[in-house]
Amino acid sequence: MVDLLKLIRNVPDFPIPGIQFKDITTLVHDKEGFKESCDKLAEIYKNRGITKVVGIEARGYIFGSVVAYLIGAGFVLIRKPGKLPAETYEIEYSLEYGTNKIEIHKDSIAKGEKVLVVDDLLATGGTAIASARLIEKAGGIVEEMAFVIELSGSLKGREAITKAGYKFTSLLEIPVDE
Repeated sequence: MVDLLKLIRNVPDFPIPGIQFKDITTLVHDKEGFKESCDKLAEIYKNRGITKVVGIEARGYIFGSVVAYLIGAGFVLIRKPGKLPAETYEIEYSLEYGTNKIEIHKDSIAKGEKVLVVDDLLATGGTAIASARLIEKAGGIVEEMAFVIELSGSLKGREAITKAGYKFTSLLEIPVDE
C-alpha cells in the first residue's frame, strides 16, 4: 500500500503569495501511487450503476477518465468557455474573487443518467457545485462527487457541497494551513 499523502508536493506561494499549492503531478508521476489512487476511486463506484463520469478541467480529466474506464462508464468533459466544439450548456459561478464560467456539451448526458463528478482537489466546492448544476441542466443525476484531495478547514468545501445537497468522497484530507 502506497502512502498517497507523501506523494503530494506542497508548492509555497503558487500561483500567488500566501497560497500553499497541493501539486498532484508528483502523485501521477509515481506509477504505484497513480494506480492505487485510481483503483481506490474505481472500487468505491464500480457497482453503483454510474453510466457517465464527468471530469472537471483539467486535472479532473487525469483521474476521471481512468475511473470511467475502470467502472465501464462513458467520460464527459467540463471545460472553460469556448473549448467545446458543439452546442453547450454554460454556467457562471462565484469564486473567492470574481466569477468564472464552465461548459458541458448539450448531448453528453442523457436524461436520467447516473453521473459521478471527479476532480483532483476539493477546496471551496464552487467549481464542483457548478459542474453538478450543469449535469442536472443536461438531464443527468449527480450520484456523487469524488476527489483525490480534500482541503479541510477554512475553505469550507465540505460544508458547501453538503449544503448544496451532494455527497462526496475524498481519498486524502489535508488541513488547509499545512
